[in-house]
Amino acid sequence: MPKTAITTDGAPAAIGPYSQAVRAGNLVFCSGQIALEPGGSGELKAGGIEAQTRQALDNLQAVLAAAGASWDDVVKTTIYLRDLGDFVQVNAIYSERFSTVAPARATVEASGLPKGALVEIDALAYLEEEP
Repeated sequence: MPKTAITTDGAPAAIGPYSQAVRAGNLVFCSGQIALEPGGSGELKAGGIEAQTRQALDNLQAVLAAAGASWDDVVKTTIYLRDLGDFVQVNAIYSERFSTVAPARATVEASGLPKGALVEIDALAYLEEEP
């Protein structure tokens, strides 16, 4: 099955040898997004866990849109938290993005995230139509 790299200026460029997302058939695999502002200084969004969660989700939304997907197409996410004590705040913000069936999800505490981020979120989306 052929695969296609998905890129957008609406989210930060990859900071390593990976794609922002890859589409393979009906599936879109989105790389983890942290709270870097697109086209910004490369620094993390200031404001703590709430601000970082919103920015990471905004970045992920931009990648999904570039692939022709929306939150309604997301079937699985993984949330990586530097401190699992932030779960309640992250969960409240995360839940704002889903108006229909919430995707399956795993939440993991990770001792180190890229650039010292407090949260990273990745997603898997399913699209009805083949590319």
